[in-house]
Formats: sequence, C-alpha cells, structure tokens
Amino acid sequence: MAKNIAILGDSESIKGFSAIGLDVFPCEREEEAAPLLKKLAGSDRYAIIYLTEELYAVSGRELARYSEQITPAIIPLPGVRGKRGTGRSRLSSFVEKAVGSDIIFNE
Repeated sequence: MAKNIAILGDSESIKGFSAIGLDVFPCEREEEAAPLLKKLAGSDRYAIIYLTEELYAVSGRELARYSEQITPAIIPLPGVRGKRGTGRSRLSSFVEKAVGSDIIFNE
C-alpha cells in the first residue's frame, strides 16, 4: 500500500502544499499540534509528516515517540513567520552521529 505525505502548520504556511499532492492539516493553536501529530503518525497512512518549525518546537514528547521508527519520518520546515534553524541543526546532528564530525555545516 502506498503511503502519503502530510504537512501540519499554520494555514498561511501550508496552504500551497495541497497543490502538489500533500495532505494538508492546518493547526493554528500550538496545543493542537501534538494530538494531531499522534493521530497522523499512528494511522500508518503517512510515510512523511512535515511540521512547521513552530509546531515542531512544541511537540517534543510526541516527536520522541517516533524518533526511533523508520516511518513516519517527521521533518521540520520553516513557516512564513521565519526560520528557527531546527531542520539545519537536526541534519547537522545526524551527520555528526554518522561520520563523527559535522562535515556539512562545520564553520
């Protein structure tokens, strides 16, 4: 069975993603993020779930539940309110863990 891709975030940040086939889930209040993420990740329908960095930052406990699983991959994206560097710092830590040094963003 093919799995879909979902995106959660404020409606302004995610509205265009439905045009490229992603399942869009607007979430305007931070307290709604973790329960919605739990519902989507537990459904076995999504291989990838994108979250705006703002929602990613407030979904810590729920994110930890899925961090050791292969699917769904839960990936932060910058929203319209600006970027926080969450995605970059996660990628940097993955690279450092894999090769022993941050060879991509080492400045």
